[in-house]
Amino acid sequence: MNPRRTARTTLLVGGVLLAGVALTGCGSANADDADPEHKAFALSGQELTVDSDNSELELVPGEGKDVKVTRQFSGWTVGGSSSASWEMEGHTLKLRQHCSGIVKQCESKHRIEVPRGVKVTVQDDNGGIQASGFDQDLKVRSSNGPIRVKDSSGALDLSSSNGSVTATGNSSPRVKAHSSNGNVAVALTKVPDSVEATNNNGNVKIELPGTPRVPYAVDAHSDNGTAKVDVPTDNTSKHSVTGRSNNGNVRVVTAG
Repeated sequence: MNPRRTARTTLLVGGVLLAGVALTGCGSANADDADPEHKAFALSGQELTVDSDNSELELVPGEGKDVKVTRQFSGWTVGGSSSASWEMEGHTLKLRQHCSGIVKQCESKHRIEVPRGVKVTVQDDNGGIQASGFDQDLKVRSSNGPIRVKDSSGALDLSSSNGSVTATGNSSPRVKAHSSNGNVAVALTKVPDSVEATNNNGNVKIELPGTPRVPYAVDAHSDNGTAKVDVPTDNTSKHSVTGRSNNGNVRVVTAG
């Protein structure tokens, strides 16, 4: 945690001007400095939804039948309170950060170990999301933060409203990747059935394996930028690739 410090400031509270108020806190909250907390949640069924409001998330496959979560939370407030909560409701893991006050600083991060063979859906309102090593379908949504997925073989459906989307080293048969504001990069190690990478504001890059050298039905277009295709093409191919950007360059290339 950063060294404690006292600041004097002027605040308007309830219509009353308070000058020279002493504020004592820990500076900027830093979850990396917080002691890890651990908890296991029983999961019924073969699907898990992670519902988070404000946290950095890391998801990996785990051993056993339980969902195992490691949490690090750091927070301080003036005139309020700070805390974090976690609970399993059905097959939904709810992660919440509570931070209120005149002045507040809070930060959370969670590492989630998911039982193997479970399909995962993630919704994070504010925070980056990393996932690796999944062999089942993975659906990830971030309202404000980057998404990074690697070394996975299940179908991928990834979308960020404000952040980059990167999927590399995956052998997924189907990939959908979208960003409303940020670059999109997809790199595959196995010939896919379909890839759809789109962007409202940013570049799109799709890297396809060089071997075996098969043709793709490619649709690459940019409304405001260049579109480059450097892979074998055949409009009748059963392997479809779409790359589109409203404002940015689009590249569909062979890896290597």
